[in-house]
Amino acid sequence: MNDREGNDSSDANCGSNDGDGDNGGGDSDDSDWPPRETAFLCDGMLGSLVTYCRMCGYDTAYALDRDIEADDRLLEVAEREKRTLLTRDRQLAARTRTAGSGEGTEKKSDEHRFGVNGLLLESRDVTGQLRELRAAGYELTVTERPVRCGRCNAPLEAVGNGENTPAYAPNVDVEDVWRCIECEQCFWKGSHLESVERTLAEL
Repeated sequence: MNDREGNDSSDANCGSNDGDGDNGGGDSDDSDWPPRETAFLCDGMLGSLVTYCRMCGYDTAYALDRDIEADDRLLEVAEREKRTLLTRDRQLAARTRTAGSGEGTEKKSDEHRFGVNGLLLESRDVTGQLRELRAAGYELTVTERPVRCGRCNAPLEAVGNGENTPAYAPNVDVEDVWRCIECEQCFWKGSHLESVERTLAEL
């Protein structure tokens, strides 16, 4: 594949220090925290989509984060980790178990097909890709609290009362803060999250 796109999740914070939150990250209410059962693997052309999927609570691996470029390798990883492969590559999508676009799926016979669910996203822009993903039946709403690290996809944990936060993040006595268990990047609610929510609401 070519025309690969870099993951824009380097803007790791869910928002700037202008969001509302209850005192203490460890006191968040998880009652409105729907888990997303589907895990995704996005190919190298869907870097912008990765961030949105993670903010919606999906376990979303990104091919370029893992230095995966060969189609066979993408299919192998998706099959081994039981991930649905999202791709803009029509030939690659045709090798999955359910190939098609967000407007519907089509079954194909292919001797090289892997036992992988796949979805062809034909739009070049992330808003169009989100529309296709929603049309395929996936829930696209931001979770009540951040679940996945936008930088590395690892789970997040709440920063507890009395714990220190980095200089770029608000204090937990001001608003809720979550920290990645792997890379330790911190996240909180703010203007960036509000922008994502508006984009999803307008799909």
